[in-house]
Amino acid sequence: MVVDLLAALSGLGFGLSLIVAIGAQNAFVLRQGIRGEHIAVVVAICAVSDAVLITLGVAGAGAVIEGMPELADGVRIAGAAFLFGYAALAARRVWRPSALHASGEDAAGVRAVALAALALTWLNPHVYLDTVVLLGSVAATHGDARWWFGLGAATGSVLWFAGLGYGARLLRRPFSRPSAWRALDGAVALIMGAIGLSLVI
Repeated sequence: MVVDLLAALSGLGFGLSLIVAIGAQNAFVLRQGIRGEHIAVVVAICAVSDAVLITLGVAGAGAVIEGMPELADGVRIAGAAFLFGYAALAARRVWRPSALHASGEDAAGVRAVALAALALTWLNPHVYLDTVVLLGSVAATHGDARWWFGLGAATGSVLWFAGLGYGARLLRRPFSRPSAWRALDGAVALIMGAIGLSLVI
């Protein structure tokens, strides 16, 4: 039991170390949290997707992915195209004051938000490398306790995305100013554009 608990705690720490870094997915969750739009949907999609990917990694799917470079190339190109498109939308919001406020008229539909969250998760090659290949490899070192390691990592994802999505409401007051939204969307555009460029290169 002690071994299982230690494996779960190791998975929790390792999982958090992989997802806490600023990236396209986190930037999207943060923005939706500040706007107060469909937070539960976004958090659920990100957390469940991570749990599925972690399960695949612990089950040994990393070796299969490493043996299929054409699949990785396809995901890389599709992911880069999506990120460039989202970066362009964020950049446009910087120059359109009417698109900066989280009003009911400007709120994105739940379907559009869900599709964006799915795309930012599943069209990101780094997710497969980090969550499936790397995390799966580390989990394998725990032997029979590897599933506890995976459970810890999945728990870390739930805690992180829920904290980021719902904790972002604390920033709503500072973001009542259009200039703050411009700064955030400018940062989102730069982050997603840079990640898209890294995928192409």
